[in-house]
Amino acid sequence: MNKPRILWTDDEIDLLRAHIIFLQEKGYEVETANNGLDAIEKVEAGYFDIIFLDENMPGLTGLETLTKIKDLAPNVPVVMITKSEEENIMDEAIGAKIADYLIKPVNPKQILLTLKKNIDQKRLVTEQTTSKYQMQFAQIGMKLNDRLTFDEWKDIYRQLVYWELELSESEDSAMDQVLTMQKEEANKAFFRFIKDNYQDWFDADFEDRPMLSPDIFKHRVFPNLNDGKKTFVLVVDNLRYDQWRVISPEINTYFRTVTEELYCGILPTATMYARNAMFAGLMPSEIEKLYPQLWLDDDNEGYKNRNEEELLRKQLERFSRKESLYFEKGSGAKKERWVNDNLNNILKNDLSVMVVNFVDMISHARTEMDMIRELANNEKAYRSLTLSWFKNSSLLELLKALADENIRVVITTDHGAIRVDNPVKIIGDRETNTNLRYKLGKNLNFKSKNVFEIRDPRSIYLPSRNVSTSYVFAQGTDFFAYPNNYNYYANYYKDTFQHGGISMEELIIPIVTLDPKK
Repeated sequence: MNKPRILWTDDEIDLLRAHIIFLQEKGYEVETANNGLDAIEKVEAGYFDIIFLDENMPGLTGLETLTKIKDLAPNVPVVMITKSEEENIMDEAIGAKIADYLIKPVNPKQILLTLKKNIDQKRLVTEQTTSKYQMQFAQIGMKLNDRLTFDEWKDIYRQLVYWELELSESEDSAMDQVLTMQKEEANKAFFRFIKDNYQDWFDADFEDRPMLSPDIFKHRVFPNLNDGKKTFVLVVDNLRYDQWRVISPEINTYFRTVTEELYCGILPTATMYARNAMFAGLMPSEIEKLYPQLWLDDDNEGYKNRNEEELLRKQLERFSRKESLYFEKGSGAKKERWVNDNLNNILKNDLSVMVVNFVDMISHARTEMDMIRELANNEKAYRSLTLSWFKNSSLLELLKALADENIRVVITTDHGAIRVDNPVKIIGDRETNTNLRYKLGKNLNFKSKNVFEIRDPRSIYLPSRNVSTSYVFAQGTDFFAYPNNYNYYANYYKDTFQHGGISMEELIIPIVTLDPKK
């Protein structure tokens, strides 16, 4: 392994000989220069891992040398060393993107700490992260064998997402694979949990069911209105908890978190069911019964969700709520006057709701477009693409404006998605729906034991097309494929993000309440 290379530039370099010997004994290779011009020549001639630069030198000053070095090697960290503590010099150096700032006289421990922060940080973080996850690995594995409540499943999923984000920043690919295997094991156990408990949650005598999609407005939105707070509800279609974690720092610049929770989406974890249930405050079969004109019985998600605003108005009426409502759908993409138009409408109304489908568009585009599949070729890249969109979206601009206007914000989603890789054969008639993670039809034929079959849809408050209708839900990373053209469709949909079935990623989803920091 090559020794890390240091360039130390100081007009009194001979007085630093003891420091240089100390670093050499610690395994660093140190080159020296006693003026700015020599330092620039050495940077032109070879690569350095880090540069120590005296601020006060005859000839080219440290700041002048810094500017030229940054032109030659913009990514090499530079540590400014100075006797001066004047604020304007510090500001100028920090503005030039120095990595660190040390005041003379420096001691060896200060120098070593700076080196570890700027050269060894990634290695040290990787080692620490790997070590800590290894300790947690066994604890999580033991919990998976217990009879867990939904609250305990939320805690496990939080831990797994935490380690997924931590390990994605490390350089230990082996631990990534270990985590992937543990998530698969957890999803199998979670599938068994849902299979054993989901129907019980709809029993009239069951007292402790989790918060589900129909409960969101009643329990997490209406209380804000009761407190007299203008409230903006943002529903980001298909937003997973890990994606929320990566975009939340951008939001936390302007808002403080009042509550961050996870709730349980309903089955199927598909927009047409989960989002209609959220806005109606009812389960799908209840919507069909009470408002048959608003429940469109076909397989087209676009049509299925065209009555969301009306369903929300019906929910407001049922709870005798008189608040004015503004409802908007969009992608969050940049449009002229989009922010101002929405802001004006939000300020005029007590309750404002916006559905943004850009994350869902990424998911579908990844299936259909090779370029997007390449851009989001793994979980980390999928999160990164989500973050890149959000940071550059008009939606973030709107949230900044809402923070300035002191509007409370609730952010949530209808379901998440999982990357599928295991095709499971199923046979259905012509009326069977096309979703890859759940099937709805009669005489469904499958051999896999790893499915959740509901022969009486009414038992979980789902509509039934006829007396022999049943629902079948896929587990973990499975997806359904028909025997006809099986190999083609199995290969086409493998490694794509899908929703509708049973996994932690699809069912355990975020709801967050935020107040402006101002």
